[in-house]
Amino acid sequence: MIETVKHLIGSGGPSGFGSRSTADHVTATSDLRSLTAIITGATSGIGAETARVLAKRGARLVIPARSLKTGEETKSRILSEFPDAEIIVMHLDLSSLASVRRFVADFESLHLPLNILINNAGKYAQKHAISEDGVEMTFATNYLGHFLLTKLLLKNMIETAEQTGVQGRIVNVTSVIHSWFSGDMLQYVADISRNNRNYDATRAYALSKLANVLHTIELSRILHKMDANVTANCVHPGIVRTRLTRDRDGLITDLVFFLTSKLLKSVPQAAATTCYVATSSRLRNVSGKYFLDCNEARTSKSGSCNLKAQRLWTASELLVTPASTPNVYQTFNYFLTNEAMYV
Repeated sequence: MIETVKHLIGSGGPSGFGSRSTADHVTATSDLRSLTAIITGATSGIGAETARVLAKRGARLVIPARSLKTGEETKSRILSEFPDAEIIVMHLDLSSLASVRRFVADFESLHLPLNILINNAGKYAQKHAISEDGVEMTFATNYLGHFLLTKLLLKNMIETAEQTGVQGRIVNVTSVIHSWFSGDMLQYVADISRNNRNYDATRAYALSKLANVLHTIELSRILHKMDANVTANCVHPGIVRTRLTRDRDGLITDLVFFLTSKLLKSVPQAAATTCYVATSSRLRNVSGKYFLDCNEARTSKSGSCNLKAQRLWTASELLVTPASTPNVYQTFNYFLTNEAMYV
């Protein structure tokens, strides 16, 4: 109850910021002119505002987009406000592992440094669908594509941090909805990647967001073990009506958003936590944490389980291995059957 009241009135936490802070507000003292940032899902909603504000602070932006036309439109909007901004639009379909690999190869060919990676893109697939790699679409887009993207970009980020002395930042955008998932993650993904018998859109979305949290925990542990000058944190941006809900427009959805309108954030407010975690000097060496309203918070019990994080990471490594992707269901079942050898 106390937390709800704090959210409603927007009272600041230890960071000095709260639910009513905006992305502009939390980056007011940030100078990003020497930094390069990749932001997925930057063509609309929270991602677009994140891109706008980081460009305002001087960062060079790389905007991956499934539609290059939409990406160029986003670039034009930002340039109309900040003509000196440097923005590169590149094709990326996160639901396709081949597309992720092509994007990284194309990015590496530019010989650019990489300081900030914001895994923001999200999909809520109301209807059951399977990616070209044989993985349920929500999990493939929200989690697995970002897992591979981060894995392939990590070497560049570590080298950039070593060469510049500027700590790299990886920010995974998740959701408080991650706490809604219960059960065996891998078994459920295996089941819904084979057929739609047990598919539930909200449960699949919650699972993908729990995977984002667990990815952050294990990635942070690995970075620490490598002594890399790169941090990884995850954020819940808050509840805001963006294009993410476009598949669920209707009377019930409209009614829910009306009744909860006092808890909703504007897009600039929703982008604040992402921008804060990606840029704030106060978060140097802070890694493996979960943030909401620009302050560190607690995840669900499942979202803080190191064993689940390691288990998911190992399974994900198998899934993004090219030889395994044609037989995703078999890969999951192999892992589930032999998981004792991986934990």
